Amino acid sequence: MSLFSLFCTGRAVLAQGVKVYDAACFGLKADSPKNASPLLQRLLDKVKKECREGDSIVIRFHEGTYNFYEKGSAEREYYISNHDQDNPKRVGFPLEGFRHLTLDGGGASFVFHGRMLPVSLLRSEGCTLKNFSIDFANPHIAQVEIVSSDPQQGTVFRPAPWVKWRISKDSVFEAYGAGWTVRHSWGIPFEKATRRIVHNAGDRGCNTQGASVIDAETVLAPNWKDEKLTPGTIFVMRGWGRPTPGIFLSHNIDTRLENLQVHYAEGMGLLAQLCENITLERFCVCLKGDDDPRYFTTQADATHFSGCKGRIVSRNGRYEGMMDDAINVHGTYLKVIARLDDRTLVARYMHNQSWGFEWGRAGDEVQFIRSRTMETVGAANVIDSIRPYDKPTVKGAREFAITFRRPLEADITPEGGFGIENLTWAPEVEFTGNLIRNNRARGALFSTPRPTLVEGNTFDHTSGTAILLCGDCNGWFETGACRNVVIRRNRFINALTSLYQFTKAVISIYPEIPELDKQQAYFHGGREGGILIEENEFDTFDVPILYAKSVDGLVFRNNTIRANTDYSPFHPNRNRFLLERVTNVSISE
Repeated sequence: MSLFSLFCTGRAVLAQGVKVYDAACFGLKADSPKNASPLLQRLLDKVKKECREGDSIVIRFHEGTYNFYEKGSAEREYYISNHDQDNPKRVGFPLEGFRHLTLDGGGASFVFHGRMLPVSLLRSEGCTLKNFSIDFANPHIAQVEIVSSDPQQGTVFRPAPWVKWRISKDSVFEAYGAGWTVRHSWGIPFEKATRRIVHNAGDRGCNTQGASVIDAETVLAPNWKDEKLTPGTIFVMRGWGRPTPGIFLSHNIDTRLENLQVHYAEGMGLLAQLCENITLERFCVCLKGDDDPRYFTTQADATHFSGCKGRIVSRNGRYEGMMDDAINVHGTYLKVIARLDDRTLVARYMHNQSWGFEWGRAGDEVQFIRSRTMETVGAANVIDSIRPYDKPTVKGAREFAITFRRPLEADITPEGGFGIENLTWAPEVEFTGNLIRNNRARGALFSTPRPTLVEGNTFDHTSGTAILLCGDCNGWFETGACRNVVIRRNRFINALTSLYQFTKAVISIYPEIPELDKQQAYFHGGREGGILIEENEFDTFDVPILYAKSVDGLVFRNNTIRANTDYSPFHPNRNRFLLERVTNVSISE
């Protein structure tokens, strides 16, 4: 017990002008098996009632474990970008409408039970989250070890000791917990000794139909047959759902996340939408040390920023074992579905996991994209007014009626296939000093016209492309073109060990352009040296280093490429540098 907690009064303590609430004084004791959810809700209610505008607030926990259950937690209707839009959601820490709040975990481990959103921070300004970890007692991912795999007999596997599992009445292996059941249909194989994803494996099916119990520890799945699964392989079984991230940020200004560790979330580690200025310092989506028996962290991306502005900084983090990218920064194209008059369009969120939240505001600058060629049409315009079109409120809306300040080009119609990009909600990015390793899919994705610096990072066995500059108004509907990118002094170690979408090379500049042959302008770049790749080190077992499509202004210089024989080359792209419709380019190793 801390000396501070010996003097609990049930009220905040004023220390140097800051109101400090010690969680222990409100019944939230470290290492207690008691459900912390209702106690936390009472504490947050008290803070809200007592604090006034202009107050600086600290909520302080202590080192140790706190258990949060669905019962007694907050219930919220949240529409979260790039996640399943199912509601309501149970929330552990619903931090809403705060100014100058610091949540200081003091080294605490926050452990969640069931299906929950651990932390949300909404409509807040000048807030800090620091010094705690997030985990779940019973992850929805099921980790198993392969005992044997036979092309005739099928696969025998041993679930990890913490996995709650059973064979269903219709003979399917399933994991379960409080309020949830998952039948896993696919997953990722890891090398047991190195924790790396198995070379040239990618996503694998895991058909457990017809499964039976051999003994208390092992299961036979006769229909799961896979030559990649040698004895001792660790297989991480996944479902398709991604209901909530570990941390959800929305409509905040000047947010700082410091010394945080997300060990598991059923969605992304961090999802931020419609925020201005976010700093991540030593933010990690990571295992719990070298002896952690788990091989996985989050079900999806480690960090994801949708429709943010200002400056996004991610420094000195560690991202490992996640089932998707370390960072993805983008906006969202709305698809034009109706033209009401010469200044008014109806436009729609298209992806099934990205809708229901605000897209733009009066005064925002926008541009129009022809989706088949990814070219802008006409000059930029400004939103005069915007309102939900298919719902009475923005919450839950997919469609918006948008009136613009100036008349629209005549060919901007639903039949023409157009998207609208919000240029105001596009951030500057600094991604520096991070370690990305042993994860599925890709390393870092950027789709913003503002300056982007990627420097001093280590990309170690990212199974697909290490860095992707994208843009897609046809499938994912994630904006937009990159105009000013510096990729400098990074080290790339054996990327491209598997094939995933947009993974043509270690660095892929890969916008989705269905009719590239009809394109007249260029998508990325726009000036000499708009994309600069210099002073990096590439250690690679395969050939492709750089792929670029539809770029005006590309420089690759003073980089070191070292070949190794760690794995067998297999990538279908056999070109060191592969360029499609690229101009103003300079390549020198």
